[in-house]
Amino acid sequence: MGATEPVRDDPGAAHVVPSKPGGLLDVLNVAAVLLDAEGRIDLWSPQAEILFGFTAEEALGQDAGHLLVDEEHLDTVLELFAQVMQEGESWAGVFPIRHKDGSTRLVEFRNMRLQDDQRDYWALGLATDQATLRQVERNLSLSAQLVSQSPIGLAMLDTDLRYISVNPAEERMNGVPVAEHVGRHVHDVLPFIDETFEAAMREVLATGAPIVDQYTVGRTAADPDHDHAWSISFYRLETSNGKVLGVATSSVDVTERHRAVEAQRHAALTLQRSLLPRPSPRRPGLDVAYRYRPAEAIMEIGGDWFDVIPLAGDKTALVVGDVMGSGVTAAATMGQLRTATRTLANLDLAPDQVLHHLDSITDGLDTIATCVYAVFDPHIAQCHVSLAGHLPPVLLRSDGTRGLLDLPTGAPLGGCGVTFDTTSLAFGTGDQLLLYTDGLVETRDEPIDARLNTLLDALDDPGRSLDATCDLLLRTLRDGSERDDVALLVARAGHGRAGGTNFRA
Repeated sequence: MGATEPVRDDPGAAHVVPSKPGGLLDVLNVAAVLLDAEGRIDLWSPQAEILFGFTAEEALGQDAGHLLVDEEHLDTVLELFAQVMQEGESWAGVFPIRHKDGSTRLVEFRNMRLQDDQRDYWALGLATDQATLRQVERNLSLSAQLVSQSPIGLAMLDTDLRYISVNPAEERMNGVPVAEHVGRHVHDVLPFIDETFEAAMREVLATGAPIVDQYTVGRTAADPDHDHAWSISFYRLETSNGKVLGVATSSVDVTERHRAVEAQRHAALTLQRSLLPRPSPRRPGLDVAYRYRPAEAIMEIGGDWFDVIPLAGDKTALVVGDVMGSGVTAAATMGQLRTATRTLANLDLAPDQVLHHLDSITDGLDTIATCVYAVFDPHIAQCHVSLAGHLPPVLLRSDGTRGLLDLPTGAPLGGCGVTFDTTSLAFGTGDQLLLYTDGLVETRDEPIDARLNTLLDALDDPGRSLDATCDLLLRTLRDGSERDDVALLVARAGHGRAGGTNFRA
């Protein structure tokens, strides 16, 4: 059954638009029957044919009582009809009706008297199947009880993000009475909530795709002096015919969990920073700059580390590693590996031998880590580099030539007992070596090759200061999500001889 509804662009303007089938009236399939003063059927709607089984040709002109009512109920029906027609009072209730197929069905009626311009009286009957009506009523009642009694905050907003309704739990969370929600924009009710809250709702309205379990932090009138955190889900509200009504939100206060996570994150960061070195920016024949950026979320804080280790004979070891896992455990493991690496470095072992011993140590630590270990010797202007499952370093020559080093990748450290390889390369005055963890270049949206090309493109000036290079790379490559740690180490030779290039093709 079609319908029209007013649509207001502003309080002073209105127009009507047709609605598609599938609304509540269509679900109820409300039938309309018009009787004259003698009780004969004068009008018969298509829904009446569906409800009672008789076509308009079969029903029109017939006495409604004799057509639709069993003999045992006929006197009652005639009495009710006379009451409506004589007194003009409407009657509503349930009555057994005889269907064309011979069955008897309970039908919900609302009967009322009408008067035309000739002052003649008519009886209008609106009817629907009782079982269908009761099911709708039960569903509505159940929905209302679930919403009102739910400990989860529930809210509905229209397409302009103005509140339509909120349940008591949402009212308590926001510290704003229900009446002060309705009709107001979300920003007016919650001015100090994270801006991602409104952005998420607009995205859901635009796409129809729900957003589940989004963290939102802010303050409400319920506790204006302290930050709270909520896990909020958003989904678009639509009618059965596809009309968009607005957006619904369900909110759970996770402030205690949020504070516990923040405390854990603080502990992990404190441990990490206490374990990370603060190397001198200068070594014999070598300038060094470094950066460490932790992940924003505690669940992503890992075990990235770097080190600059003085060795005998003016040599310097450069190390960057990444322990798999997150939180305090990963930070503690990182500290153990860093200590072990420093101990092994002092034995003046080749890079591949250092990684071999670290691999044995990680077997006892029950962890997996990647690592790049390089040794620079200023007296012969060479670097000796070995990888353990780590991303390749970047070599930037003093003339601007740059590329990823083509080195044997090796396996991650984890007690596998595999062999590692050391590659030697010329590293003369002005040459730079860039070591980094995967948090600098890996994202969920772009392939790693594209990200590595972006890294190389950013290294367009070999004369740029090392600190400026670090800052540029972080600005260029770090996306807004900050999902992973980043350890970044850049070293530039101050003197020595330049030679051949070991670039990856």
